Amino acid sequence: MSRQKIVIKVTLIGDAAVGKTSLRNRFMGKGFRGDHLMTIAADFAVKEDEITVDDKKYSVAYQVWDMAGDKKFTQLRTRFFNGTMAGLCVFDVTKLESFNSVPKWIEEIWKNNGQGVIPIILLGNKSDLRDKKSIPVTKGQEYAKMLSGRTSREGYDVHYMDTSAKDGINIKEAFHSIGTTVIRKMLGNK
Repeated sequence: MSRQKIVIKVTLIGDAAVGKTSLRNRFMGKGFRGDHLMTIAADFAVKEDEITVDDKKYSVAYQVWDMAGDKKFTQLRTRFFNGTMAGLCVFDVTKLESFNSVPKWIEEIWKNNGQGVIPIILLGNKSDLRDKKSIPVTKGQEYAKMLSGRTSREGYDVHYMDTSAKDGINIKEAFHSIGTTVIRKMLGNK
């Protein structure tokens, strides 16, 4: 028996060089590259996957949009947000300025997606590089909890996850979590 395919547009947002492209590539099954190639405006890829939501299996086609983090692409980037159903907001755990930019990114995606407040997961990437000077997990968790005060009216919470594109930590879990939230929202099971 074939399942109906659900298409979910997920957009990766965050400052330049936080690892958005590396996270997307890892999710797509590609290996990790240590060099940084700047994304120009936006790039996307599609991955078909299967997830289970409330004991029912769904065939999902993730349209994963990778937004350029460089400020010079701000105007161009806003066009690509339209139709986004969920966002993965990425910061580099070793760069405080990337964490401080998170509110700007979330406001940008909520303002320009055409649906308002959509599900977000906050990802602290490069956790394999974490040291005493890095942004602590608790800071990401606290910010996610604060954002949940705004999203709970829509029926979902914002979650925080440490990720590592290099080591492949929590990447599939992040996509499956956001996919589950979107499917529940689509089905009215907030």
